[in-house]
Parts: sequence; structure tokens; C-alpha cells
Amino acid sequence: MSTSTDQLYIALISVHGLIRGSNLELGRDADTGGQTLYVVELARALAMLPEVAQVDLFTQRVEDPRVSSDYALPLEPLADKLRIVRLDAGPEEYLPKEQLWDYLDSFVDNLADFFRNEERFPDILHSHYADAGYVGSRLASLLGVPLIHTGHSLGRVKRSRLLASGLRDAEIENRFNMSRRVEAEEQTLATAERVITSTHQEIEEQYELYDHYQPDQMRVIPPGTDLEQFQPPTGGELETPLFSRLTAPLKEPRKPIILALSRPDSRKNISALVEAYGQTPQLQELANLMIVAGNRDDIDDLDDGAQEVFHELLVAVDRYDLYGKVALPKHHQRDEVPLIYRIAAASGGVFVNPALTEPFGLTLIEAAASSLPIVATEDGGPRDIISNCQNGFLVDPLEPTSIGDALCQLLTDRDLWQQFSARGLHGVEEHYSWQAHAKCYLQVVTPIAARSEQLSRQPVTRRNRLYRDRAIVSDLDQNLIGDDQSLEKMIQVLRQQGKNSSFIIATGRRLDSALKLMKKHRIPPPNVLITSSGTEIYHAPKLTADTAWARHIDYHWTPRQVRKILADFPGLKPQPKVEQSRFKLSYYIDPEIADIEEIKQRLHQEEQSVYVQTAFGQFLDILPLRASKGQALRYVVERLSIPLEAVFVAGGSGADEDMMRGNTLAAVVANRHDEELSQLTDIERIYFCEQPHAAGILEALDYYDFFGTCRDPEEAERNHADD
Repeated sequence: MSTSTDQLYIALISVHGLIRGSNLELGRDADTGGQTLYVVELARALAMLPEVAQVDLFTQRVEDPRVSSDYALPLEPLADKLRIVRLDAGPEEYLPKEQLWDYLDSFVDNLADFFRNEERFPDILHSHYADAGYVGSRLASLLGVPLIHTGHSLGRVKRSRLLASGLRDAEIENRFNMSRRVEAEEQTLATAERVITSTHQEIEEQYELYDHYQPDQMRVIPPGTDLEQFQPPTGGELETPLFSRLTAPLKEPRKPIILALSRPDSRKNISALVEAYGQTPQLQELANLMIVAGNRDDIDDLDDGAQEVFHELLVAVDRYDLYGKVALPKHHQRDEVPLIYRIAAASGGVFVNPALTEPFGLTLIEAAASSLPIVATEDGGPRDIISNCQNGFLVDPLEPTSIGDALCQLLTDRDLWQQFSARGLHGVEEHYSWQAHAKCYLQVVTPIAARSEQLSRQPVTRRNRLYRDRAIVSDLDQNLIGDDQSLEKMIQVLRQQGKNSSFIIATGRRLDSALKLMKKHRIPPPNVLITSSGTEIYHAPKLTADTAWARHIDYHWTPRQVRKILADFPGLKPQPKVEQSRFKLSYYIDPEIADIEEIKQRLHQEEQSVYVQTAFGQFLDILPLRASKGQALRYVVERLSIPLEAVFVAGGSGADEDMMRGNTLAAVVANRHDEELSQLTDIERIYFCEQPHAAGILEALDYYDFFGTCRDPEEAERNHADD
């Protein structure tokens, strides 16, 4: 134990990356980034507290001509009570974290020897990331010292993101040692007394995925932020060259500025802000809108996702005739961002984050430190920030009126604006400085070190496989949705089985429409969301778009030519623009006039390689040849390494048919026993339910014993008879 009975000796462990006390090489590689800055700043803040006797930050020692000799020093004192300690583990050369796993046991032994040679053992071990978690859990058991853990990034979530990028499961395993990482995280959760997270959403959407997750183990302490560069306006901001450059397109540049600052990413939902502004004439009278969305020379040079975002922005500006009221600056420097915030604050403006999902919300803290009131999505980190700072409004990012009303309220009530501005300044200092973080941290760990608090663990059940081994797939309309009582029971089942079964929604709706409907009916976010009739795939928890799927289906896809060919086809009428998307052309079809076979024939004659589908007898979609719900589903489960025989599909329309045919276990709910799916009655592995909607899905899951043997009972009976 510590030689001081009143002060704590804290050992921070962050194995990978390049760590030193000054001139951090942030961004040099994937291992030297946010976590590196976090542990150094945390160590400095803790060492300044009188309740702390000593802080040591332990990391790998690296002796490699490719990197600075600083990283070869065994000891680097940073202050009277703070030092970086570098230990040998494996080769001296600089290795990426994925290649360190075989050497972590040496790191454990060398760190234990260090404590013995110092004749001083820490009161608290605090591991950072999975590799340090492995080290910390071994040491905690060996030395009897309590372990605190911060994950920074979790393997189960990272795997989902890598799958979305197009990597296959085997490749992920080979390149990233993912199974070792996930097992280390499970072991760490089984050992740690407390786990520190940045937001409540991180707990709900990430740690709950783990078998050893314990609700009482979690503590939310927002990370500290370097607030020195973010300050309130000092005067003169509206006279700067930057102000003139940013507001050049505006007719009345002295109006308050509604500011949004983010990447041009569809998940950031910036187009909804333009829609809100365009639909609210009062807002246009009150303020200008400025969207700083990265840097660009030519939109056509951006990646496809960014191009689509700018296309939506420019179309919305044109639709509502917002020329002279909206600024979309093409270039800015990173060091200009603090001044951009101050310009908006000096103008009497508001900062807006309308993202569909926002894990933390650093820009909201920066804006608050610059005295800007905020309007932010009610999803994720912003809930915590506004709860702590009380300096703005949470809004529904899927409802433009919600965004517009909140902005109008702030821009028409100067007293409220001043109140929120002052609260934000106070709130970030109280909750989001490193000093505040260190004080909160100490309140959590002190009773752990004193053994006056000990985690009472609930029993856990380990899954048979490391990852989910089966999947439940359903449409929204006429399937999950239709009976609220049975839907509530279905949601309970999904939650209970969430660690073993992937939940996949496959819908013809666009992403925004699907999310709005799910929210209305309180349907939890699925593990995978297939939208726009199988042309778009999004992975939880951050709605990460599957870019590999987009590249795959963009084959001989010429939507302009398809529109031209069908422009005057009798019985076809284009659906509204909100129903169209990059890979989906949607029409209303009158089956009394338009014959689908004639449509296919005309497209074939014009050499268009497309997939044509109908739904509910009145909707027709034209998709790329490689796209459909069934194709998307097979792509997803193949990457999740789930066999089709362990995939249950509930279908509700003709658009679901290709998901249901083949080796999946399928069902047609009772309310959809109509002509579209009647031809499936003689197909094996397709069960026609007696109950409608979600009740029918539950009936079918029971019929297939999906969470047990997971098989078609009729097929099993036939096989038994053959034997």
C-alpha cells in the first residue's frame, strides 16, 4: 500500500502508443491520439490535488530509430508527484497495439517487479483500453489492489464499425486480434471495481453488450477539455477579416448567426437544420444560418457521402429560396474555430447540433465555453451536457419544427439568451475542466481505495459464442407495428435475448423516416438497420453507414436514365422527394393501368440493369441490380458470421419475399396473408402465423424454438422419419 495513510498513490496504465510529457505526437498514427492526450491530462490534474501523494503513468518503452529517443527513457519526471514510467515488454521496436498481445504478460511481470523494487504498491490501478485492462486485471488479482477501468473504445463496437467498412470477419480477426481484445474486455469488467465512462449513452449502447456488464459498476465522469482557447467574445470579433469572409454571401451580415459546425456526414443531419430554417419564416427574419462543414475546393472531389450531404443542403437552400440568408464557407483553418464560435456569440447567435446520434458532443462544450447558448439533439451525450450546464434546449433531430421552435425561443428572448450564455460558461468550468474531472474522479476512487465501498456483483451468464450466433429480422410497417401491446412484449424479448441474437430491421423507408417511426413506437435501435428497400445499411451504435455495400451495389446504376425512361409510363407517379434516395427510385403504381412486367421489359430494352419490386400493391421501387432486402440481409449476416439457417425473417409485403425464400426461417404474420405473399404457402421454412403484427412474430419464434434448437419442426420431423 501507499506509504502515506492520508494520500493516494495512483497507478495509471496505458500500454500502447507514444506517450511523453510534452509535444505529444497526436495523430502520428492510430495509436497516438485522443487516449494519449486523455491519460497525460488526467495524470497532470490528479497530481495537482493535495489528496494525491503520487501519480505514475505506466506505458511501453520503445527504442526504435523511427521514433524519438524520448520514448526509450525508463523514467520521465513531469512534476514533483508525477512521472511517466516506461517498461519493457517484447521487442524494443515500436509495435502497433494489435501486435502487443503476446507481450502483455511480460508487461504484467515487469510492472509487479517495479512495485516490489520501489517497495511501494499503489492504492488504485487504473487501466485504459483493452490491453491495459488485461494488464490491470492480472495485477489486481496478483497484488490485491482495486482496479478502475476506462475503455476509450470497445471491441464489440469496433468490430461493428469494421464490418461496415467492408472487412470480413476473418480479416478483422487476423488484423485486429478482435477475439483476444473482447475477451480481455470481458475479463477487465469481471475484475474492475468501477468503470468510468464519458456519457450515459456509452453505458447503454456499448457496455451493455458485454456479459460481465454490471450497472452498479459504471460511473459517468465527462472528460476534461482544454478550455483555454475557447473564450467568450472580447469585442471586435465582428470587425475581423474572418467575419467578413464568412459572412460575404449574406445580405444582412449583422444579424445573429445560427451556427452549425461538423463533418459533412449524413449522421450529422445538417440538412434538417436547413429544413427547419426554411420552414420557419420568423427564423429567417431573426437570424442568418452558417454551416461550417469541413473544407472543400470542389464538391465533386469529395467522397460520395459528403457529396450527397452537400447536394441535400444546396437543394434545400434552393427549395426555400434562402440565398443571402445561408452561408456555407468553403474553407477554414482549425485554429480559426475558436474565433468562429466567438463571432457567433458576439452576433447574439446560437450553436446547433442536430445530429441523429451524438456519442459525446465536444463542439457543444466548446460553444458553451465561448458563451453560446446551444440547441442540440436529444440523442446521447448532449443530454448529459445540457443536464449539467442548463444552457440550452434538447430537440428531436427528426422534427424540423422542434429545432425551429427552440431557436426562435432563444432568439426572441434576450434575457433567456443571457441566462443560458452565463450558465454555459459556469457549467463547462464546473463539469468539463480537467480540475473538475479530477475532483469527481477522486470522489469515486477514494472509498474504493479505503475498501469502504465494494462492488456487489450480480450473477452473469456467459454466452456460448463470443459474438451473437443468430438474428431476428423484421420490417416495420404491418409487421412490428400495428399492435402496441404485442409490440411491447416483442421489445421485452429482444432486450432479454440481445446478447445472443442480433436484431435487424429491414424497411423500404428512408433512414430519417424509419428512425422517426421507431422513435414514435419506442422500438429500440437495432444492431443493423437496412433502409430504402435494401440499398442502405447502417450499423449500431452510431448508425455507421456500410460504405462497402454502397460500393458493391453502385454497379451499372444510372438513375437519371431510369427516370427518363419511366417519365411518361402510364399508371406510374413519382413519390415525393423525401421517399427517394441515392439508390432508390420510388413510384406510386396503379396496378389497373401499369403492368409490372411491361415496366421490367421496357427497362430491359433500354439496357438498364435494375431490380424492380412492389409492396402493398401500390408502391414500386427501382433499385440497382445488386440491391434488395434479401441481398442486403445475406450480405449482413455473412459478415456477422451468422448462418442463414439461424436467421428468422418476418415478412409483411412482396418486397420482403427474397428475404424469406431460401435457407432462412421465415414467417408471414396473419394480417399479411394476402395476394403478395400467398404464393409462399407451399414453400418450406415459411410459417403462416395465426396472430397479426408483433404477436405473430412471437408466435413464429416459439414455433421455430428460435432461442433453443432454432429449426423448422416440420423439417426435423421429416428428417426423423427418413432415419
